[in-house]
Amino acid sequence: MKVLVRGPALTRTGYGEHCRFVLRSLREVENLDIYLIPVNWGQSTWIWEDDEERDWMDSIIKKTARYAQENGTFDMSIQVTIPNEWERYATGINIGVTAGIETTKVAPIWLEKSNIMDKVITISQHSKDSLLNTVYEGINKNTGQKAELKCTTEVNIVHYPVKTFDSLPDMDLNLSTNFNFFTVAQWGPRKNLASTIQWFIEEFIDNPDVGLIVKTFVKGGSVIDKNFVEKEFKKSVAPYENRKCKLYLLHGDMSEEEMHSLYSHKKINALVSLTHGEGFGLPLFEAAYSGLPVLATAWSGHMDFLNKPVKSKKGKEKVRAHFAKVDYDLQPIPKSAVWDGVLMADSMWAYPKQGSYKMKLREVYKDYGRYKSQAKKLQKWVLENFTQEKQYSKFQNLVISKDQLELENWLDALDTEVHE
Repeated sequence: MKVLVRGPALTRTGYGEHCRFVLRSLREVENLDIYLIPVNWGQSTWIWEDDEERDWMDSIIKKTARYAQENGTFDMSIQVTIPNEWERYATGINIGVTAGIETTKVAPIWLEKSNIMDKVITISQHSKDSLLNTVYEGINKNTGQKAELKCTTEVNIVHYPVKTFDSLPDMDLNLSTNFNFFTVAQWGPRKNLASTIQWFIEEFIDNPDVGLIVKTFVKGGSVIDKNFVEKEFKKSVAPYENRKCKLYLLHGDMSEEEMHSLYSHKKINALVSLTHGEGFGLPLFEAAYSGLPVLATAWSGHMDFLNKPVKSKKGKEKVRAHFAKVDYDLQPIPKSAVWDGVLMADSMWAYPKQGSYKMKLREVYKDYGRYKSQAKKLQKWVLENFTQEKQYSKFQNLVISKDQLELENWLDALDTEVHE
C-alpha cells in the first residue's frame, strides 16, 4: 500500500511534532510504502538533529520526488495540516489530521474541507467538539431553501504519546532564586505572555526568593527574533522597576532533551500557562508526564490530560483536576487575533481571571508539597495511559484496518506471481 504523508515534518513546531508522530506510527506497520511531502509552517525553524529518523525522512522525500516525476498515484494520503490545505491527493482513502482550533468554533472552509475527506483525526476532545458543534446556516442559491453547513465526516481523537529519554543534559540556568515558576510559549496574542509576566510580578513583587523563567520566541531562533522578544519582554517588566522577584528570559532553539531537562530541573518548581486556548498544549503535556506541577487556564485541549479519573468511596468514577485551575471567562477573540479562514471574528476563547491566577500562584508557592504530590499522581496516570504503544496502536487501527492491509498484501503477492 502506497501511503503519502503531507505535513511540516521537518519543522520545530506542534504540527511538525504531530507529523512525525504520524510517520513513526506508520513506520511500525509492515508492508507500507511510505512517501513524504514536507511543507513549511510559517517562518518556524527546521529540525537540525542528524539522526537515523532524519536520514529516513530525507530518503523518503527523495523517493517521493522521483515517484512524482513518474506521475505515480497513492492508495492513501494522510495530511497533517490545518484543514484549509486538505485535498484528495490519493485515489483511495484521504485522511485529514489536525490539532484543531483553540476557540469555540471553526471557519466554514474547515467544514467544507473536512467533508471531502474520508476521515478526520484530531488531538483533543476540545478540538473534536469545536469541529462538530460548529454549524453555519444559509440559503441554497440553487433551490432558495435553507441549508446547513456542518461536519459530516467521522472525527476521531488520537493524543500525543509521552516521550522517554535514556539521559538528559544537566542545564546550568544560573538562577539566584530558590523557587521558580516556568512558562513556555510563543510570544503572541493567544499565549497571553504579557499578563503571565505582569501579574506574576504583582503577586511576588516584594519576594526576592521567587522567579519566573520565560522560554519564548516569535517565529524562530534568529537574532532579529531575539531582539524583538527582548524588546517586548523589557516593555512588560518596565512598570515594575522596584520589583524584588526575578525574571529570566530564555530564547533560541533547544533540543528535545534540553527542553525535557527543564521540566525535571531541581530549581524549577511549576509550569504556568495563562493561555487563551489550546488544541492540545504540548508543553503542558510534557510538564505533566515529567511530574512538574502545572498552573493553567482551566479550558480547552489540555483538559484531556490535566483532569484525571478518580474513584469515589462508593466506587463511582469521576474526573478531577490534578492541576492548579485558573478561572476564566469566555469572550470574543480580539481583532488582532482574527485570521481569515482560521480564527473567526465571532469565535470565543478563555480570558483567565487575574485574581484567580494570583491566588493559584500563591497557593502553589505556600503549599508546594500538596501540589507536588498531586503532580506525581497525575504523572503516573499519564505515563500509563498515553504511552507510545497505545497511541500508535490507536492511530494505526483508525487509519489502516487489518482486513484492508491483508487484502493489499494478497494483491501485491498475486501481482508478483503474475509477473514471474
